[in-house]
Amino acid sequence: MQLLQVQLEVGADPAEVGRARRWVRTRLAGSGIQADEPLAETLLLLVSELVTNAVVHTGRPAVLRIVLRGGEGQALGTVRVEVCDTSARPPAPRHADGDETNGRGLELVDGLADRWGWRPEGAGKAIWCEIDRCAAAAAGSVGMGGYDTVAFEAV
Repeated sequence: MQLLQVQLEVGADPAEVGRARRWVRTRLAGSGIQADEPLAETLLLLVSELVTNAVVHTGRPAVLRIVLRGGEGQALGTVRVEVCDTSARPPAPRHADGDETNGRGLELVDGLADRWGWRPEGAGKAIWCEIDRCAAAAAGSVGMGGYDTVAFEAV
């Protein structure tokens, strides 16, 4: 299996969410996921929600990671999105009522992702979600271990 992890430092400004989406589009295109694929649109929406939550709720910079998994010579299987921030406060899913403009982000993540969760990371936390590109990848996806090739890019 191959693993490609790329990451982007995101400033504390909500305008950084747009920059994060543009960066993700280019990384997905480079991995063979075309902008018009439903997977790309779903991933961009998940990135928007997680980066917005990190920036708005902490008021601090964050790190966005995209982890692409696939077999050598095979199509990309699972895409993992992680957003790490310096707040140790766990995510608090809410349910927005009626015309409320906030409180739907993690419900949206839960509805769109195949899996999501969070874990402590350093002095803060990482919130992650995963989408399986195909059913075969979902059946064989168990954690991050067992990969022969790892590539890493930090921006």
